[in-house]
Amino acid sequence: MFRDIIIDSYDPHCPIRNVLARIGEKWSMLVLYTLSNASKPMRYSDIGEKIPDLSQKMLTVTLRNLEADGLVVRTAYAEVPPRVEYSITERGITLMPHINSLIGWALDNFSDIIKTRNKYYQSKNNS
Repeated sequence: MFRDIIIDSYDPHCPIRNVLARIGEKWSMLVLYTLSNASKPMRYSDIGEKIPDLSQKMLTVTLRNLEADGLVVRTAYAEVPPRVEYSITERGITLMPHINSLIGWALDNFSDIIKTRNKYYQSKNNS
């Protein structure tokens, strides 16, 4: 029933492991970043267009997980055809300065990290 709940066997009540495991999932930060930069709620297909390498299945899983954590809200409209929109919540908005800081750090350090990574693997291949 609760298969998506993250429980760390070493310390199941650790907020660091529990919360950061969800936020640190492969697509979570990109989805939050995309929703936070939108001027209005986004439809599922619009999110998918902004992150083209994200599969439909993983987008669905990621949105459900973020909704379960109260970072994203899903609003379904009783229309024909049905319309569903997603937006970032107030809790999600409070997370964005931290994500934006991490993004900035990644951008500032990316080229040096790639150089160091390449040098590391070249030395391992030459050993």
